[in-house]
Amino acid sequence: MSTVARGSTGTGHRSLVPARMDRLPWSRFHWMVIVGLGVSWILDGLEIQIVSQAGYQSSLGLTTAEVGAVGSVYLAGEVVGALVFGRITDRLGRRKLFMITLGIYLVASGLAGFSWDLWSLLVLRFIAGTGIGGEYTAINSAIDELIPSHYRGRVDIAVNGTYWGGAALGAAANLFLLSDQVPQNIGWRIGFLIGPAIGVAIIFLRRHIPESPRWLMTHGRQEEAEQVVDDIEARVRAQGVRLEEVPDSQALEIVPEKSISYPQMAKVFFGQYPRRSILGFSMMVTQAFLYNAIFFTYALVLQHFYGVSKAHTSYYFFPFALGNLAGPLLLGNLFDTIGRRKMILLSYGFSGLLLLVSAFFFRAGVLNATTQTAFWCVTFFFASAGASSAYLTVSEIFPLELRAQAISFFFAISQGAGGVVAPFLFGHLIGGQNNPHPDRVPLFWGYVIGAVVMMIGGAVGWFLGVDAERQSLENVAPPISARGANSGAASAAAA
Repeated sequence: MSTVARGSTGTGHRSLVPARMDRLPWSRFHWMVIVGLGVSWILDGLEIQIVSQAGYQSSLGLTTAEVGAVGSVYLAGEVVGALVFGRITDRLGRRKLFMITLGIYLVASGLAGFSWDLWSLLVLRFIAGTGIGGEYTAINSAIDELIPSHYRGRVDIAVNGTYWGGAALGAAANLFLLSDQVPQNIGWRIGFLIGPAIGVAIIFLRRHIPESPRWLMTHGRQEEAEQVVDDIEARVRAQGVRLEEVPDSQALEIVPEKSISYPQMAKVFFGQYPRRSILGFSMMVTQAFLYNAIFFTYALVLQHFYGVSKAHTSYYFFPFALGNLAGPLLLGNLFDTIGRRKMILLSYGFSGLLLLVSAFFFRAGVLNATTQTAFWCVTFFFASAGASSAYLTVSEIFPLELRAQAISFFFAISQGAGGVVAPFLFGHLIGGQNNPHPDRVPLFWGYVIGAVVMMIGGAVGWFLGVDAERQSLENVAPPISARGANSGAASAAAA
């Protein structure tokens, strides 16, 4: 029997949808959500790694600058896709968009494997990037709104961390596809088809994932929201679980809003929640700076300072990727138990401190390729959990009606700052590639800057962070459409 508070006051309605969703135990339904939606990060890691190997350079006759342009247009596509589809996601719903964006990615990435020149590859990589950028906004919104508050932190952090599983998969695939065992003009084309092959299998699973009942609730579709929750509860009860009744006192009074205008968005971000906007900006930019600085230059460092051949740098990537994958999986639970602010401080702080220590060892010349990689593994074990918590933070600290747009806004900023500035800066600090005795001092100071930036991000997270662990999203940030006593209490709790 449904425990929904039915009835209305004026043009609004009272809803127990959030309370009913948050009191659910873990079930097969939630596993389906994770598998069906979380694959986006795996696909992005796979794409980045395949493109970074540039197996198509000789086949298409591209220069080094043109290869760099292929990577840049993909990142630019992600930013455009996040901004465009983020707003559409908040207007039309999570489900429509996570089906559309995955479809865009599947088609564009698959066709990229049939590129015949630079321009065809650039266009298709840009379109594939828009699909993945849109995926970030739609699936992060949906995951947060479908997963019970008790598990939201660990699930979101673990899912975001699976990017590195995709990167490891891409590196493993490239070892074969770009080897002498596969014709040069064929291997990289097959590589572009791996992601779509995974996506085709997942898109059928996504058909069984419902629209976010929270989104339906705030968009005047209360009966549909109640039906979705009824169906989810029926699935849980079919597993032999007895669900407790939800008291009517937990109902929210909802007066559905029309589309939120850009001036209203600015008022929410910078008028109502300025501290949270600073928090989101700081966490996203600092982790992006560190990640892009190391990730896009690690192969150059191994070659330039440690004499590792270009062909062998992929072998050092595997432990690096595994450390990044293990961090969110093993530390994610602590963000729900120890708490968001403490773990943000610890994960950002430890990664910054470890990078700082390794910087002094690097300058002293006491590291080799193996020990340098070991330092990176441990550093990014913590940094990966911190970076994942940045995506969690920006997706849960703003009202539901703006959730996807908040994710897209801060994602675009972080990609612009970290994706452009950091690789450019560190590439110059590494210096020329033909010097038998390279100067370590410039890169040492680059590492120091990266370490300090990361520690600043952790400090901001501690002082401005929100204690959102195991709290309902509506308590962390009341919906714009919420009215009445309960929404006022939620506002006070979120302050």
